[in-house]
Amino acid sequence: MSVSAQNISETPQTVRLDRLRDFVIAFGRLLDRGIEESDLLRDGASLLKSLLLLDDWLPQRYAQPASDSYRQYLLHADGAERFSVVSFVWGPGQTTPIHDHTTWGLIGMLRGAEVEQHYVRHRDGTLAEDGVPQRLVVGAVDAVSPRVGDLHRVSNAYDDRTSISIHVYGGNIGGVLRSVYQVDGTSKTFISGYSNDDLPNIWDRSKDSSKSIGGEA
Repeated sequence: MSVSAQNISETPQTVRLDRLRDFVIAFGRLLDRGIEESDLLRDGASLLKSLLLLDDWLPQRYAQPASDSYRQYLLHADGAERFSVVSFVWGPGQTTPIHDHTTWGLIGMLRGAEVEQHYVRHRDGTLAEDGVPQRLVVGAVDAVSPRVGDLHRVSNAYDDRTSISIHVYGGNIGGVLRSVYQVDGTSKTFISGYSNDDLPNIWDRSKDSSKSIGGEA
């Protein structure tokens, strides 16, 4: 069972930032291998699923919804901007427009659920729904990229609660030039930025509960 954002404590004893640190280290090593995108998405999805197994590592400040729109909190950006990790926080009933990413991405559900509708572009430039909407539940991971399909609309599956997904993108997604679309094919470019100005300090190993002085948990 997932833990609601309201029940998570900010104390180092309960927020396991070492799990996020281990994830970004492992993902960086995956990129170091220089593998094909298909292998990257497969192996990256496996790493992300492992991170989603335990919901005790996301600080509450990066799990806060807002009434006006969904929030995208940066959790980590690779020093060479090869990848970034964000928490995407949905208030009740919130939805995105149809949009692209222009790079590969992995979306994994940490809390709640999302409904995702993929789109395809016809030769005349118009957009059409590609298959039926998919419901992503806790632990599920989906992929996007210009190669496998990069146009979708996403919404919180719930009208009465917050949902949170963890996204990994092939770049500093908050600084990437992207587009939103109407079904007639018209588009508008945007740069999303982030909802936070500070990052979780995943590098302070003195906070690791398993490595505290005297071996105390």
